[in-house]
Order: sequence, then C-alpha cells, then structure tokens
Amino acid sequence: MTSFEDADTEETITCLQMTVYHPGQLQCGIFQSIRFFNREKLPSSEVVKFGRNSNICHYTFQDKQVSRVQFSLQLFKKFNSSVLSFEIKNMSKKTNLIVDSRELGYLNKMDLPYRCMVRFGEYQFLMEKEDGESLEFFETQFILSPRSLLQENNWPPHRPVPEYGTYSLCSSQSSSPAEMDENES
Repeated sequence: MTSFEDADTEETITCLQMTVYHPGQLQCGIFQSIRFFNREKLPSSEVVKFGRNSNICHYTFQDKQVSRVQFSLQLFKKFNSSVLSFEIKNMSKKTNLIVDSRELGYLNKMDLPYRCMVRFGEYQFLMEKEDGESLEFFETQFILSPRSLLQENNWPPHRPVPEYGTYSLCSSQSSSPAEMDENES
C-alpha cells in the first residue's frame, strides 16, 4: 500500500462567506482587525462572537457604537440531516439585528438562511453558506465591499436606529452616546 492509499479522505468544510460594508469603512478603520479574503478554520463547537470587545469576540469592530458583543453565530446539525446550519443570535440590548426582513431583539435567535442580509446600525453583511461534509470544523471568509450591499443586491432599505441616539458616518470618533458598562469609565 502506498501512503496515498492510507491517507485519510479529505472532507469538504462548510464555509460562511461574509461580504461586509459600512459607509465609514475607509476613513475609520472599523474593520482593521478583520483579515479579508483568507479562509479561517474554526472548530464546529465554537460560538463565534462579533462586537467591539476583543477579549470576548472573535471578530471585532473598531467602533464605539457597536455593542461589546453585537451578535453570535453557532453551528448546529438538524435532526436527520447531514448538513450543518448556522444559528444567529442578537446579543445587543440596544440595537436590533435585522436578518433579511426579520428583526431580532436582544437574545432572539433564528436559523441563518443560505443567503441573507444581516444588518445593524449602518453595518451590512451579505452572508452566504457553502455546504461541506466535515462535522469537526467550519470556515469563515470575509470580503470587503466597496459599495452598499443593499443597493448592489436590491434589498429593501430598512435603517434601524439604536434605542438611544443615532449612528454617525465615522462613529468611532463621534461624541454620540455609546453603550457603556457600569465598570467602564
């Protein structure tokens, strides 16, 4: 037997491709901590959190208007199915998360469709799932869009406004209200 015959069969890996857009992305460095175009392999048991707190979140946004933990994604397998799916949960108390046309309040969750638009504030994420066979791992890939995904993909405009205040174009340098913890000063 050759080493080729003894080698493990390679499984394809489920990948969640996220095309992102924010109107202030070039001036503010909002996405500076995200590695674009590279696929990142993660264990299927990991809950992936998005927000501004780099100690808690796997993917961070450099923007004071974003909650410490804005939303999370978790992989799961439906009964009697070999296909892995994602569940998205809103973790922000101040801002609703919009998945296509469904509005998720704090701690609301839903199955992520194969292709959908996820929005909060001025952030836009076009999420597209590519199925794989592996149950051990999944991958994420980020792509930066030069223009609004709502216009490019003909999604209906719906601009969520946070409970307290508004979002500015370059909110990381803004003096608008920002979510704060009692322990922050």
